[in-house]
Amino acid sequence: MQLDYAHLAALAAILRTGSFEAAAQELGVTQSAISQRLKTLEERVGMPLVLRGTPCEGTETGRRLAAHLDQVGLLEGALARDLETLSPRVARLRIAVTADSLATWFLKAAAEVPDLLFDLVVDDQDFSADWLRRGEVVAAVTAHEAPIAGCDSTPLGAMRYVASASPTYMARHFPSGVTAEAIATAPVLIFDAKDRLQQIWMARNLGVTPTPPSHRLPSSTGFVEASLRGLGWGMNPEPLIRPHLQSGALVPLIPDTTYDTPLFWQSSRLLAPALEALSKAVQRVAKQTLPPTSSPTSPSTFPPR
Repeated sequence: MQLDYAHLAALAAILRTGSFEAAAQELGVTQSAISQRLKTLEERVGMPLVLRGTPCEGTETGRRLAAHLDQVGLLEGALARDLETLSPRVARLRIAVTADSLATWFLKAAAEVPDLLFDLVVDDQDFSADWLRRGEVVAAVTAHEAPIAGCDSTPLGAMRYVASASPTYMARHFPSGVTAEAIATAPVLIFDAKDRLQQIWMARNLGVTPTPPSHRLPSSTGFVEASLRGLGWGMNPEPLIRPHLQSGALVPLIPDTTYDTPLFWQSSRLLAPALEALSKAVQRVAKQTLPPTSSPTSPSTFPPR
């Protein structure tokens, strides 16, 4: 089966923008043209590729086909840089990245490769590995150390977390110190339903795993802001709160109880030459930002956010 890349471009634009209308505007064609191209592609493939809704989402096959187009664009861009007779094409990369990496260091690395466009998927370690297995992303920042099939895995260092809160919060909830009894009733910040960092820290340092009242805040910067305002305590990324720790606006719950999550850069082996500039930037910036990983650990033991 031969694929028509104009049809693939229509599919990718629908999934990227979330609607047929926005896809038409992005590609400079009519909405009916987008619909016809998708219909033709679905007939050729023999299955639905888009789940109509607000926004539109791709089926598993639809997402893989859209990713294939991005991979072809990446290879074409690399080839154009080597052959001056070809017109360069800006490649779009779909990459899975943890939220705290995105908030602290990843964008600095991305900015070092200005001839690429990024479609970033924010997810935790298990899901980022699944994105790679399905071929829907070309690379991922993950705590999954073992190489996914077809990928190379490179250690980046460790994301260091500090269980921290504002001095006012500490005085209100821990006037006699951080104890197992006190922490059971002190409001805690939770990133999302997958976030277990606070529970792991309590088990490791206090020997308990209570379920205290919690705020759910799926934002790395929002997590820090909530900590500063005394809403709760939480496991904050050290690079993000370093100035606040230095100024005393935030303090550790218990000194010297940081928690490290090893991170790895997993990228497609097939696309390694085309990804080389980005991979080098990711490794360089991570080395500048993250402490080295102390020892190999099981990914299930150190879930990143």
